[in-house]
Amino acid sequence: MDAFELACQQRGYKQIAGIDEAGRGALAGPVIAAAVILPLNCSIDGLRDSKQLTPKQRDRLAEDIHNVALSVGIGSADSGTVDRLNVLKATLLAMQNAIEKLEPQPDYLLVDGINFPTTDIPGEAIPKGDSRSYSIAAASIIAKTTRDRIMIALDQTYPHYGFQGHKGYPTSQHRQAIAQFGASDIHRQTFKLLPDKHRK
Repeated sequence: MDAFELACQQRGYKQIAGIDEAGRGALAGPVIAAAVILPLNCSIDGLRDSKQLTPKQRDRLAEDIHNVALSVGIGSADSGTVDRLNVLKATLLAMQNAIEKLEPQPDYLLVDGINFPTTDIPGEAIPKGDSRSYSIAAASIIAKTTRDRIMIALDQTYPHYGFQGHKGYPTSQHRQAIAQFGASDIHRQTFKLLPDKHRK
């Protein structure tokens, strides 16, 4: 999974940041983006795409990443921003914010997906990058664990929706709660929160 990083090193780049997001497909809560610069030739046991890991494994790896990373930046876009801009633009804005928080600043970016945030820093978008790039995999874990903690905390404020379990994603339990209690102020109003049969 370090082929992209090695190629960047061979071209003279030394501060290579992986970028990924979590929460883009959720019905509620923020989109969280993470940017991670790992030391060159870094090795973290078990590091891979966050979707292939259990919550316990992600938490352990997130701690390991924070311990060894040269820099970690986290950006967010709340549900209002998602509704105002659309989810793609909000995601790219969160990525831009995450990159700006890195210190030192990277000299090359590896971004998961097919879209690239607005920045003067060179880089490339890599489809399925979270399973192809070590740096992006690290960012995916940080983004996912950060967002999960936010949604678990929001479960205390909005106890009717079950955020602790589904983290705002469109499960049947979540849609049933929306049908019963209505949408909260952290739900994305521009998303299809309910199937047509539940719409008034």
